[in-house]
Amino acid sequence: MHSNVKTTGYMNENNMKKKIFEGLSGFDISGKKILTIIPDYTRTFPVNKFFKILFEYSNKSFVKLDFLIASGTHPPMTAERICSHFGVTVDEWNTTYKDINAFNHSFQSEDELKVIGEITGEEVYEISQGRLDYPIKVEINKRIFEYDYLVIMGPVFPHEVAGFSGGNKYLFPGISGEEIINQTHWLSALITNCRINGFKDNPVRGIINRAAEFVGIPIICICGVMRHKELVDFFIGGVNEAWSDAVSLSAKLNIVYKEKPFKKVIGIASPMYDELWTAGKVMYKLEPVIEDGGELIIYSPGLAKISEVHGTMIEKVGYHTIQYIVKQIEKYKDIPGRVLAHSSHVKGTGTFDDGVEKPRINVTLATKISKETCEKINLGFLDYNSINISEFENREDEGIMMVKNAGEVLYRVK
Repeated sequence: MHSNVKTTGYMNENNMKKKIFEGLSGFDISGKKILTIIPDYTRTFPVNKFFKILFEYSNKSFVKLDFLIASGTHPPMTAERICSHFGVTVDEWNTTYKDINAFNHSFQSEDELKVIGEITGEEVYEISQGRLDYPIKVEINKRIFEYDYLVIMGPVFPHEVAGFSGGNKYLFPGISGEEIINQTHWLSALITNCRINGFKDNPVRGIINRAAEFVGIPIICICGVMRHKELVDFFIGGVNEAWSDAVSLSAKLNIVYKEKPFKKVIGIASPMYDELWTAGKVMYKLEPVIEDGGELIIYSPGLAKISEVHGTMIEKVGYHTIQYIVKQIEKYKDIPGRVLAHSSHVKGTGTFDDGVEKPRINVTLATKISKETCEKINLGFLDYNSINISEFENREDEGIMMVKNAGEVLYRVK
């Protein structure tokens, strides 16, 4: 069932509550055990408000309500951070909400995972449009099978791997094993960021949706659409319907079109990105609007590490264009596809001929990551202390643009 409660502007909590209660009433979930799959702290979404509304609804309907954090390959959230995420104190969590569990997902913990199927090599070849030709094991957090219903809840933004986030992406890679994570990310790298980010229908989404067919548990989807930090609307229903409606709205609100490309763009990373693994989204969303030979500055004075989980491998590989990697693939055969994809997405497109790599644009870090490390990983360095942000404002006519809270809104040239 799809909720048709109309809203205008940003949603207040009364509208949210009405829409959730009406939307959920159309499903046979009374007396059922519900596992809600939610984003971690690296996504803009009012998890705290939805949590309290679902808790109120659960007191009238559910036997059990728990939460699983779709962290993909991100580090686990601490208990304190989970409480903050849900908008409650530790004391409240241990009293008012003591019957609710919130679980982290671990993509490399075989004890937490279950193989539920395999996408054949023939299927992969067809869905990937000939880019991949080998089978993909479908593995997911086995905790989901302890519940009667899954509720997937989160925002829908343009995305560098899946075209748009949300929907079945919360299953794969959100709570999946690493094989399908690696292959979907690698496939997105082969397609390239500019040709997949913000495109609804694409081969990666095809692989994700095919994998979801193996799950076999009823799913309700709550897909939110944000504008800046505010919730504009959300859609409740089956996964495909709710996600599709959210994509239509998100494409209108979260893709910005410019008349011409810029020679220099400074993207001020959202503070929720505390490592380059996620702050790379600044590049993903701004790459399409930078002219050939131009420069992107990723500005984040508080960012001091590449990645807690993947840092060692990233430092080994560095950041390179996809052609650099593909033409030397044997050199990187032991590096997971997710790392190679991150490398090429952050570096951007370019060429690699006669041993010479030429990226289309230059990517410079203005962070706490040292000059020596930047040189090692093949990215530019700029001392963030030397930057006066105000000097970048109101200069679009000069070919210079500044984007605040960069990383979720996609920029393109008309």
